[in-house]
Amino acid sequence: MLLTKPHTSLAAAAAAAAASTPTPKHDLNVNRVVALTPSASRRSGDLRVSAASVAAAQPTPASPAAALSRVDVLSEALPFIQRFKGKTVVVKYGGAAMKSPVLQASVIRDLVLLSCVGLRPVLVHGGGPEINSWLARVGVEPQFRNGLRVTDAVTMEVVEMVLVGKVNKQLVSLISFAGATAVGLCGKDARPSPDAASLGFVGEVTRVDPAVLHPIIASGHIPVIATVAADEAGQAYNINADTAAGEIAAAVGAEKLQLLTDVSGVLADRDDPASLVREVDVAWVRRMVAEGKVGGGMIPKVECCVRAIAQGVRTASIIDGRVPHSLLLEILTDEGTGTMITG
Repeated sequence: MLLTKPHTSLAAAAAAAAASTPTPKHDLNVNRVVALTPSASRRSGDLRVSAASVAAAQPTPASPAAALSRVDVLSEALPFIQRFKGKTVVVKYGGAAMKSPVLQASVIRDLVLLSCVGLRPVLVHGGGPEINSWLARVGVEPQFRNGLRVTDAVTMEVVEMVLVGKVNKQLVSLISFAGATAVGLCGKDARPSPDAASLGFVGEVTRVDPAVLHPIIASGHIPVIATVAADEAGQAYNINADTAAGEIAAAVGAEKLQLLTDVSGVLADRDDPASLVREVDVAWVRRMVAEGKVGGGMIPKVECCVRAIAQGVRTASIIDGRVPHSLLLEILTDEGTGTMITG
């Protein structure tokens, strides 16, 4: 288990670069920065920001109306922050939100913000786009069945290399650089999928040991979990990230499970993007699956949500990771985003 923070020299270099770069007009205005000075001082020891130095760095203060609008947003979020403070939220991260640097930065900042206001986020990640890119380099064509990746021996090597050796470490570094502390992990307890004959080295989670995760979560760190696991003989398996996130959410007693995906949510008519269902219960989801109205990659998503709720998770949401700040919209607003599934 590796605990990381940005290296001191990197932090110093970043500070020097920031000092030599003109501040964009859309940065914090003078009053807001000065108001935040005491918190900054407590966090970083000797850091002090004077009104004069801030004013020099900020050529055009924002209008009072714009500042008030920002404060209103924070004020409206207060009841939600109070409701979820101290609660664990498991986020499955993958898809388009991993491919776009802008969306990736948005997700990371959202996670850190949630951690800063008292929530306890756990990040479970896939790495589909990155895996596909590396498979192309070795001449392997990706194949899927019912939303699950067919994983032969060569693909399994690439999956393990990408998820554990590359993506996991990158996410840990990004979270740490954004101001939180992350701990990278991967699973150990797995068994072959019942469809192993057609799927290859695709596994199912046999158990999640919450004793490993609870101290990390309680200490305010963010676990970052790669969805690769091994059986008792040491054979590695590729675990669907949605499925793994659901099992982890149940094991740690999460309040919410959030799955970032590449669609707006569950559709009443999967051929009609305008038929988004905002909130449904488990019975409705089961009926939709039985009638064949939910298919493809959405099947493991809704199934893991149903299973997580059956094991005590309060709500599960399937949200569009292509929408900036979709995590915050779902947790800190009445409207939410995507589809929320309840018991």
